[in-house]
Amino acid sequence: MSDLTPTPVSIPSSAASALIGDPAKFGYVAPDGTVFVKTSAGDKAVGSYPGKSPEEALSYFVRKFEAVASEIALLAARITSGAMVPSDALASVKKLREQVKEVNAVGDLEALANSVEQLEPLIEGHRGAYEAKKAAAEAEKAAKRAQVLVEKEKIVVEAESLALSESWKTTGDRLKELLTEWKSAPRLDKKTDTDLWKRFSVSRNKFDKRRRTHFANLEATTAVVTDAKKNLVLQAEKLATSTEWVPTAKAFKSLMDQWKATGRGKPSDDAKLWARFKKAQDQFFQAKSADLEKREVTMGANLAKREELIVQIEALVPFTDVKDAKNKFRELARAWEKIGMTNRDKRAALDSRVSKVEEAIKSAEAEIWRKTDPAAKARAAEVVAQLQGAIDNYEKIAAKATSAGNAKKAAEALESAAARRTWLEEAQKSLAEFN
Repeated sequence: MSDLTPTPVSIPSSAASALIGDPAKFGYVAPDGTVFVKTSAGDKAVGSYPGKSPEEALSYFVRKFEAVASEIALLAARITSGAMVPSDALASVKKLREQVKEVNAVGDLEALANSVEQLEPLIEGHRGAYEAKKAAAEAEKAAKRAQVLVEKEKIVVEAESLALSESWKTTGDRLKELLTEWKSAPRLDKKTDTDLWKRFSVSRNKFDKRRRTHFANLEATTAVVTDAKKNLVLQAEKLATSTEWVPTAKAFKSLMDQWKATGRGKPSDDAKLWARFKKAQDQFFQAKSADLEKREVTMGANLAKREELIVQIEALVPFTDVKDAKNKFRELARAWEKIGMTNRDKRAALDSRVSKVEEAIKSAEAEIWRKTDPAAKARAAEVVAQLQGAIDNYEKIAAKATSAGNAKKAAEALESAAARRTWLEEAQKSLAEFN
């Protein structure tokens, strides 16, 4: 059967009445109630309608005639409109032909049979209209199919473009939307639909597999990060009560650097672990700050003590008795060391002033030692003796040269003696310092 939609046809009442004419002309009711139809071959009994009047019985069989006449008229209208497939129309004509031969009705049966025979030429005459309508319907169907193909191809191409995406949430939502669009789209032929679905499905599966792998790896990574941060938290909590302020502060800085380098773990775990880490860190630094406040008071008092003592230390310089100055400095230095913690910057400046006094005493001691060192005195005496011997020798050379009349040699010898006499004076001064 054709899938073309038949065009509704309105059958005018005159189509049947033209075949029927006047019922009294084509039929009558016998006294025994039998209804007869008149034909060119003679009257023919068509039946009876017990319990009804002759008029009602005749009317009943006329209506049967009218029903067949209406079928013929309806088939003619459908053929004319091009709504029927010719083969279906021919089958309907054949069926009507048999129906007219067997019909028990009152009317112009010859005209009814003749009208059926006129349908086949009508079919051939309107075959072109049917073919045109069929072609138009097929063209419309092809256009719709082409549009559906474009829409589905677009869905598939977009899915393929998203297969390698790493925007997991956005892409996952979009693929769900594309799946909904696919399901709502009309079907194509089985092969085309299957091929497109395979491409669409492969793209979705590729993305889903990559997403599952990503989150599986992420979960493994976050587990490692979480373990590392748990270890850092335990270390921080052990340091929370330490009073070794400087090394512990450095240790906390190291732990913080490690925390940052560890990376991100599971957000909920990160938040809980950070809260513990921060709590331990705050506990230590709050205690450190409180202790520092106490030490500031103590260091202030210690600074006053040092400023008072430095005056006494610096009063040792200048001195005449090195030994006495050294003893007094030693006592004051012991007192200096006993004073507790002082502000580092201010302590350094004061220590520098103490060191200057200590260096002055050490320099004086070294000078005394230099002047009383027997070995140094012996070396100085030896230098004096050597220089004196050299001078005496050059003077003898000069005397001999003069006697010999060698004025030049005598002058050179005297010049060398004069130079060494200058050196001798300096050596004698150095030797004199040891006396």
